[in-house]
Amino acid sequence: MAKTVAETAMTTKNARAELAQGIHWRSLDTDVHMGYRKAKRGGTWVVRWYKGDGKYQQEPIGAADDFQTPDGDTVLTFDQAKKRARAVVDQRRAEAKASIDGAPVTIKSAVENYIIDRDDREKARKGRTVRSDANRRLTRYVLSNETLATTPLHTVTAKQLTDWTKRLSGLKGTTVKRLINDFRAALNKAAEDHHDRMPASLTADIKRGFKVKSEQHDDEADIPRTNQIMTDADVRRIIETAYEIGEDFGRIIVVMAATGARFSQVVRLRVSDVQVSEKRVMVPASRKGRRDSGKTRHIAFPVGQDVIDALRPALAGRHSAEPLLERWRHVQKPGSIEWHRDTRGAWQSSSEITRPWRDLVTRVGLPGDIVPYSLRHTSIVRGLRSSLPVRLVAGLHDTSSTMIERHYAAYIVDAMNELAANAAVPLVTTSKVVSIAS
Repeated sequence: MAKTVAETAMTTKNARAELAQGIHWRSLDTDVHMGYRKAKRGGTWVVRWYKGDGKYQQEPIGAADDFQTPDGDTVLTFDQAKKRARAVVDQRRAEAKASIDGAPVTIKSAVENYIIDRDDREKARKGRTVRSDANRRLTRYVLSNETLATTPLHTVTAKQLTDWTKRLSGLKGTTVKRLINDFRAALNKAAEDHHDRMPASLTADIKRGFKVKSEQHDDEADIPRTNQIMTDADVRRIIETAYEIGEDFGRIIVVMAATGARFSQVVRLRVSDVQVSEKRVMVPASRKGRRDSGKTRHIAFPVGQDVIDALRPALAGRHSAEPLLERWRHVQKPGSIEWHRDTRGAWQSSSEITRPWRDLVTRVGLPGDIVPYSLRHTSIVRGLRSSLPVRLVAGLHDTSSTMIERHYAAYIVDAMNELAANAAVPLVTTSKVVSIAS
């Protein structure tokens, strides 16, 4: 049980001048006491706190301003010392709590455990050992920073995280967004896993520390540049050229152009997802921003007969559970520099279409900064220009109405103007029109 302390006057220099040499105490709360140790020439502030079993821990916190000007650092007034005393006790208790079951959790251990989970998730999805994108990003921008990585998780503050995000200014917005999302998820997971060892304020500090940068890059991957909205004629030329490069490449470009789905969605399509009689493709929902729940969710996207016909070769004689879109794998025979077709398998990484896409853009004569994601932007704008409701366009493209309204506002206005113009009807008869001059 904590001791009962006899209160000593020590708040002012004059009061401390009347004290005898030795240590004197005042209570800050029931089990935290601030002390003043008086020597022949001035004194020092100390703090002690109850640890249990009749034991206290004590620590000096600075010199008293008996004969020196207080600086708030090494020389403290009574009020400054009281504030420092509470901060020291809070810190030491947090350290003790964080070390209950061994060494404190650090940012490094939190990130490494998160990476293991992400790599395992990717392995389960792709059926092979693979290094996840989160692994690459966090290793490069977090684990490589030794000062940051060795920081105990219980000491992390919002300012530390905000300062870290400021150093990402040279990166692409989409990279920053994904990196922040991964880092925040890693810290939140560790905070939840070790909640009994963490301060109650940690989750709020993590949220506050990443908030500004996250908002700056929210949905930036989906922000269209004007030159990435292509005409239907351009899309047809792209598809035609894609088939010239290769049938497998042509087929995946057809699906991306027809549905506006992300690459990560179309590569998960199964043969059964093409519903021929209904003329629609059941596009798997994006995993973006969601935890895997074990439940499959699809978006029914209507397509034309031309798209169905283009996909028929991928349907004929194949099992319903097989991947719809596949490509040839090539291998080098021992001692040979030539590559030979080996087996067919599903597309796995967006990098697999990087080279053929560059070839396609060159052949078609499009600007060099046109990317496959342009097919998605174009599909969204096509729906808006066709006067489809914003909510329907958002649903078909697995995104939010807010995102559509934020980044495609100009196209929504154009569509609304056309609808409004169509609603206008003649109201004034010719016989009633009179010239002003008359």
